[in-house]
Amino acid sequence: MYSDFYGFQDRPFNLTPDPRFIFLSRNHREAIAHLLYGINNHVGFISLTGEVGSGKTTVLRTLLSHLESDQYRTALVFNPSLSPSGLLRSIGREFGIVSDLEDEADNDILDKLNRFLIRENAQKRTVVLVIDEAQNLGAKVLEQIRLISNLETNSDKLIQIILAGQPELLDLLKKRNLRQLSQRITVRYHLKPLDFNDTKAYIDHRLEVSQGRVSFSSRAVAKVYRYSGGLPRLINAACDRALLAGYTREAGEITGRIAAVGIRDLAKQGSRPALMRPAFYPLAVLLIFLAAAPFVLDMTALSSAVLDPFYKEAVVVGPPAAAPAAVPAAIPEQQVKAAPAEPGRDTRSWLEQISENESLRRAFNELAPLWKAEPIPEEGFDPEGFVPSLKPRGLNLISFSGDLDSLKKIDCPAILELAFPGKEEKRYAALIGVRGDKMVPDLKEYWTGQAYIPWKNFLQLPERFYPGSRGKETRLLKQLLRETGIHLAQGDTYDKDTQAAVKIFQAAYGLEMDGIVGNRTMLVLYRSIDRFEIPRLKRIDNHEPHS
Repeated sequence: MYSDFYGFQDRPFNLTPDPRFIFLSRNHREAIAHLLYGINNHVGFISLTGEVGSGKTTVLRTLLSHLESDQYRTALVFNPSLSPSGLLRSIGREFGIVSDLEDEADNDILDKLNRFLIRENAQKRTVVLVIDEAQNLGAKVLEQIRLISNLETNSDKLIQIILAGQPELLDLLKKRNLRQLSQRITVRYHLKPLDFNDTKAYIDHRLEVSQGRVSFSSRAVAKVYRYSGGLPRLINAACDRALLAGYTREAGEITGRIAAVGIRDLAKQGSRPALMRPAFYPLAVLLIFLAAAPFVLDMTALSSAVLDPFYKEAVVVGPPAAAPAAVPAAIPEQQVKAAPAEPGRDTRSWLEQISENESLRRAFNELAPLWKAEPIPEEGFDPEGFVPSLKPRGLNLISFSGDLDSLKKIDCPAILELAFPGKEEKRYAALIGVRGDKMVPDLKEYWTGQAYIPWKNFLQLPERFYPGSRGKETRLLKQLLRETGIHLAQGDTYDKDTQAAVKIFQAAYGLEMDGIVGNRTMLVLYRSIDRFEIPRLKRIDNHEPHS
């Protein structure tokens, strides 16, 4: 009904799963990292729990999409409410070793499964069995699963089993008669709801994918967050009703009042989630106040500047999407040369009036306050010494080559290389914000696909870590990996376990799984940890002016 009015290609908050709308919050990425760690280290049993609508299915689908068929054999069982024999046959069918037409005894199926696992192990493939809605499993079925896990060689588990379910699964595993199974689950993760910032990012992401002409105000997001408690399924329901309420009022923006109307209509149809109940009001108000605080502060969307291309290495980094860092304090005005006024819509004309070298200086000076770095003065500026001049300011530089979507996934302010028709010299602009699939001001037409990303190596770690590296820096690296939620023993050696942990992190964030920590992996690693303040690209609402 509202799709035509807002110009949506697809309904953004449809409850039906759609891979195009997948949004991985920090909690989702941590869950994937835990699952990958358990699988790649052949721990045998792994559990994933979470409330209804928290995104467990999203985590499992994303996980399975990471497991390439040449290295893994996977099976997913959706309906575990079966007898032990029924579950065994279902597993056999999923792995393609049992036919529906065959009527075999359980021992024969187990024998076939054992031979299948040994064959896959000999071919260096890891077999993964995912059982969803595992809270519905009976004690006899769980015992059958434990027997399947006994299929192993002298040194390795032949099958990795993930039990995914609602929190009742945790209570089930605490029962005394299941203690043998519970003790075997060495990797566990409980998926928490989204926080306020991830809720806003989730809403913005789905609106962007649907390519509509509407936005949710911060107050509207707060209303949705309070109702949903951060559960994606309830976020979808609340946003869908809010859009319907906005459509009936012909509103181009979903305000807090409009969202409240939609949520009120939705609440009449069913019980309220926990955060809507009176006992939770004080906690909800406190959480919303603390989470909404960053939105009181604003940042400049985009301003012009320039950079000389000093690097040629192409970098494509996956989605970090950590919580927004606090806006850094501004550098005192007396330290900064008079900066150009915001060029507005006539950006090209403005850029053509300055030299390439001058705009390099201005580019960095636009990004420097975001990193709390000193600007570059006009006097004595030498473009060839630009990169060395970053070191005293505590910054490094990553070279990027790709499209806008990939740059948005890095989610860090960058300097764009531009090429204007009829001009030999390049022109550059500092990108600090985006509006949907456009830059603000819109420079996509002139962008060469090359960009440069200043970033801070907070712990002054080496530019690259390789397997076999030793020392204090390696110990710090392993501590960072543990802070992301990956299980890793302490130590000062970059051993096989560390390399496996790095690959798990890289896979969870869409990086190349080479097990080597370079600049791109280090930047995303810092971003995934809250204690490091890293600026993000600002998402600008369609209704917000930019000139």
